[in-house]
Amino acid sequence: MFKQLIAVGIGGAVGSMLRFLVSILTGRLVHGAFPIPTLLINLSGCFLIGLLLGIFSQPPYDNSNLRLLLVTGFCGGYTTFSTFANENLLLIEQQQAFLAVAYTLLSVVLGIALVWVGMAVGKTV
Repeated sequence: MFKQLIAVGIGGAVGSMLRFLVSILTGRLVHGAFPIPTLLINLSGCFLIGLLLGIFSQPPYDNSNLRLLLVTGFCGGYTTFSTFANENLLLIEQQQAFLAVAYTLLSVVLGIALVWVGMAVGKTV
């Protein structure tokens, strides 16, 4: 368990650092109100998690610590949106379209609302 925890931690740290770098570098190239750096990170993270899950669904990689390092750690640190998208895809593949829509709406609407609530609470502290 400790080895897996270290793999996830290292992957997450590297993913977070890359997210920061991509965001800074993209922000220097593109200006405006639309959050292109975050969009680029989220979409590239979705492609990457799909690619990695495709690779790790086959032997000899199907139960490896490398999957934890790259999928759970790196992709989780780079963007949790990729995990969110993958979970929705799994729901759709399992014929659970209603749950996928509910998960998406709850995540987005409640997420925005809770950021607002958190900010309001934070300003009173």
